[in-house]
Formats: sequence, C-alpha cells, structure tokens
Amino acid sequence: MRSGSRPGRHRLLLCALALLLACGRAFAGPPFQTDDPEPVDLHHYEFYTFSTFDRGGGATTGQGPAFEFNVGAAPNLQLHVVVPVAWSRPDAGPTELGAGDIELGVKYRFVEEKGGRPQVGMFPMLEVPSGDAGRGLGNGGVWARLPLWIQKSWGPWTTYGGAGYTINRAAGMQDSGFAGWLAQRQLGKRLILGGEIYYQGAQQVGARQSTFLDGGGYLTLHGNLSLLFMGGHSVAGDRHTVGYLGLYYTWGKDRPQPGSPAPAPPFTQRWFTPGDRPPR
Repeated sequence: MRSGSRPGRHRLLLCALALLLACGRAFAGPPFQTDDPEPVDLHHYEFYTFSTFDRGGGATTGQGPAFEFNVGAAPNLQLHVVVPVAWSRPDAGPTELGAGDIELGVKYRFVEEKGGRPQVGMFPMLEVPSGDAGRGLGNGGVWARLPLWIQKSWGPWTTYGGAGYTINRAAGMQDSGFAGWLAQRQLGKRLILGGEIYYQGAQQVGARQSTFLDGGGYLTLHGNLSLLFMGGHSVAGDRHTVGYLGLYYTWGKDRPQPGSPAPAPPFTQRWFTPGDRPPR
C-alpha cells in the first residue's frame, strides 16, 4: 500500500504545481498584463471572449474559453466580472479542464486627465475560489489584488502603468507585489500596437519573481468588434512564456470614437493575477 501510494502523491504534487502556476497568471488588462485607470463610459458595456496560456515550471496552464463583462455603472466607475474555463497540463500528468475561479472588480478613476495632468485610478479585484484547486483549476481560497494605475495620452501615443499588492493566503501561496509600464501607438484607424515591461513578485512559497517583456495590440475587425493579441517571455527570474488571444465587443448609448485611447481597440485590457490559476 505504501509503495502504491507514491504515484498518487506525485500526481497530486504535479497538480498543485500546475495550480500555483495558473494562479500566477490572470491578466490584468486585455491583452496586456499592465492595466490602466480608464473606466468604461457611463451606460456603456464591454464583452470579451478570450484564451490565455502560461508555459513554465514544468506545466502549461491557462484559461479558455473565458468571458469578461464590464459596465460603466456611474461616472468614472466600472464594474467588472470574468467567468473562465480553466485548464492545466503538467509535463508529467493528465490534462485537467473545468470551471476556473471567478473574478470580480471595481475600477474607479479619481483624477481625470486634463492638459499636462495624467488620469489616476484604482482597480481592486477579488478572486472567488470557484475552481477545483485539487485539479489545478483554482487558487483554493479568496485572494485580493489592490493596484493603482496612471495614464497619459498625447497624439497617437498612450502610456500607462502602476503598481500594487496581492493578498493571497491560500495554501502554498503568499502575498506579493507587482508593477508594470506600457507604451502603445495608434497606427491608422484600425490598429494599435504596444509593448510593456511587467514585474511580478513570487506568488507561491519557494518560487522566484518574474520580469516580462511583452508585445501585442488591438485590430478593429468591424465596427465595435476587435481582435486582441499579446505574446511575451520572462527576461529575469522564473522562466515563463505567456500569451493572450481574444475578441472584444463594445456597445452603449454612444459609440466610442475610432482611435480612442481608452482600454480596448479602440481598446481595453486584462491579464495577470493569481486567478488564472493571470490578462487587463
């Protein structure tokens, strides 16, 4: 009995490893890991369907299909929810697929951009442990993400970034800090391209931090429908390759103007949080 139980324990450890890695990647602002302070306009709505992946640490993990919905509930106030299907594929072990953790958030902009003054906002998020942690599909406990973001635009250029802290007391996890900065440029009426540097502190006990260089953008397909894409790799710390691919649709009383610097193409965001176990 004792010798026969070892493979079971090994499979459990692999599943836990995949879980921890997946929890490390719940992208903040689609498709990038860095998010911005700009909320959805009042009485406007955003819908995403997307997939993410994170390859590293002996496993590939991700979400897909996942569904994100944002609503402009009040001036400068956005409500946010993500409902994902999660999956994990350890190098040595079976692939797991099922419901992931649900993400809830509120974005509030308390300083609006004007003249040389940037806009500033916060975007606290809460991850509800609806995924099965034993199968590597969830965090195993509630965690919170508390960031502060700043943004400035001029002409076809927009730059934004910030930093924050994650509180995660689930088994095997630990509190950590994160920070990122991004610059992007509008290229014509349909395309926005950007790049970011993103730092994520160690989120699991015994792990190291990671620093990423990512590139991606937004391509308007038709009207208010856009394609979002991102790919990147860590350049320091734990080795990871990450990606995001999704479709974005927005609607409301007034259509956003082409080339608007708001988050989504015209544009929006999301990825990286201990909830994919991240994309913001």
